[in-house]
Amino acid sequence: MKFLRGTAVASFIVAAVGCLASQPVDSQPAPAQEQLVDAAGNMHIPKDYRTTYEFLGSWSVAGDNGAKEIHAVYASPGSAVAYRAMGKFPEGSILVKEVYGAATSEMTTGTVSHQDSLKGWFMMVKDSKDSHPNNKLWGNGWGWSWFDARDPVKTTSTNFRSDCLGCHIPAKATDWIYVQGYPGLKK
Repeated sequence: MKFLRGTAVASFIVAAVGCLASQPVDSQPAPAQEQLVDAAGNMHIPKDYRTTYEFLGSWSVAGDNGAKEIHAVYASPGSAVAYRAMGKFPEGSILVKEVYGAATSEMTTGTVSHQDSLKGWFMMVKDSKDSHPNNKLWGNGWGWSWFDARDPVKTTSTNFRSDCLGCHIPAKATDWIYVQGYPGLKK
């Protein structure tokens, strides 16, 4: 009888965990957007993104003699898992891109480009609900902002259509994000 009671308890635990695991990914709570976005839709770069966000990948922007810039991109906790499950970023997902100037020099392995000085950050917050219709940095399903390296709290962007969207037009089919460069988004 003792074995049966233990089995019943174990079965209950397995069933409970199974129910939790079968919840749709979209029903998970969104990352803490309210800490990074105020009521008017003004954003700021999260202080701890390098230790709490998932590194998605990096890009090299070519220059004449090596890389001109290096971009390193991070996603808020749970965003990559949700993307792999659903094929899209869930509401509240936050992407932070560090933009560095690059230095190129000869090394024993050949001509190498590496990160040099931080130019700033680009941040996007998934928002298909149009939560900030009066803020010109929100639209097309995202909040968009550029921050110069000297100030991660105050954006220098004024309008996502003129300041941000032009670079993202080639990625319109993938919800404005260049997902092909991020190994962490592949199943």
